[in-house]
Amino acid sequence: MDHTPIVVFNFILMTLFTVFFSYQAFYMLVGLVRGEVKIPRAKKLHTYAFLIAAHNEEPVIANLVQSIKDQDYPADKIDIFVIADACTDNTAEAARRAGAIVYERNDLARKGKSWVLDYAVKRVLAEYPGKHDGFFIFDADNLLSKNYVSIMNDAFDQGFMAVTSYRNSKNFDSSWISSAYATWFIREARYLNNARMRLGTSCAVSGSGFLVSADIMRGMNGWHFHTLTEDIQFSTFCAVQGVRIGYAPAEFYDEQPLKFKASWDQRMRWTKGFYQVFFTYCTDLLKSIFLFRRFAAYDLLVTVGPAMLLSLVSFLSNIVFIVAGMLSHGFLVTNAELEMCVGSLVMTFTSLYSTFFIMGLLTTITERKHIHVHPKKRWRIITNLFTFPLFMFTYIPITVAALFKKVEWVPTKHDVAITLDDVVNNS
Repeated sequence: MDHTPIVVFNFILMTLFTVFFSYQAFYMLVGLVRGEVKIPRAKKLHTYAFLIAAHNEEPVIANLVQSIKDQDYPADKIDIFVIADACTDNTAEAARRAGAIVYERNDLARKGKSWVLDYAVKRVLAEYPGKHDGFFIFDADNLLSKNYVSIMNDAFDQGFMAVTSYRNSKNFDSSWISSAYATWFIREARYLNNARMRLGTSCAVSGSGFLVSADIMRGMNGWHFHTLTEDIQFSTFCAVQGVRIGYAPAEFYDEQPLKFKASWDQRMRWTKGFYQVFFTYCTDLLKSIFLFRRFAAYDLLVTVGPAMLLSLVSFLSNIVFIVAGMLSHGFLVTNAELEMCVGSLVMTFTSLYSTFFIMGLLTTITERKHIHVHPKKRWRIITNLFTFPLFMFTYIPITVAALFKKVEWVPTKHDVAITLDDVVNNS
């Protein structure tokens, strides 16, 4: 029985998982043992442009603009650009009243954040030639800690062409969905990007809250990343080109979906975007790995690769084996092999659940000061430890559906209209 096909198959998959992903366990160890990275103070106060793509964001846009204006950084070195994209509400007016420079765009043929950024970068470069050293990319629902720009400037001044930051949530306690999102992004900051920074490899930008050098923008004359996940596409481009992305523990807050349907649609887009990046850059990443010995390229290849498909293949293969054995009454599969398959399924789900539980627990313990919940909802921190792994399991059907489903960019509705003080003082 030790050498039956299903035994060999399970062993191969287990080995692949171990080989491909063991380095992330090392990342977690580095993030735990070495703690948060320390960035030297900057020698220069650089000038920045904030680019904010906004489609019908009237409830939240003013709070973001105000959090930028409240920075402990010279106001004359920050310009805030809000691009009101095909809005049917008063987003543009709200942004102007808050103090932003507003561009109104109505290109219905090129919808999506990436095209808005391309439009904004080209226009800012043309209207403010040579003024800005870097471009911050933010979503309209975000909020910035008061020292955000100062900390990002410290990292940017070290010579990085791009810098990502600490992505937190402004509505951790709204639902089990928002709690799971928040846990994943906090973990990504502390135990992925922070560890990468500690180890001297390149980080990855995620969604919003990142800084790109004006030299890159001028070199491209715009923003040329138009997959469904332009952030991971940019990160992969940097890994292929040998451009190191830095990380700074500068904290900003993001609004997370509350309902499973909204989460499903958003993560379907992300997963489809990962496939787009994987199939577009796979060859280039492999060349960077084997020709230039760039570990960052390997890291991104594993990140965009369909890892959940391996779990699904393992699950379905064992199920098929079990069904075939039961229908053949022991002719095709022995009882011992059936027991082994059942045990393999139980072990697979147990190990996955345990892994995600440990991730959530470690993140919750070490990053507790970053988790903001209402005093009456502190129970959500505990229940999230058990529901977070279940949330991650839902990526398995999403991974499969995204292979076959046509996915288009759809704007995410944001209506958690709270200020930075509301987030940090109401916990």
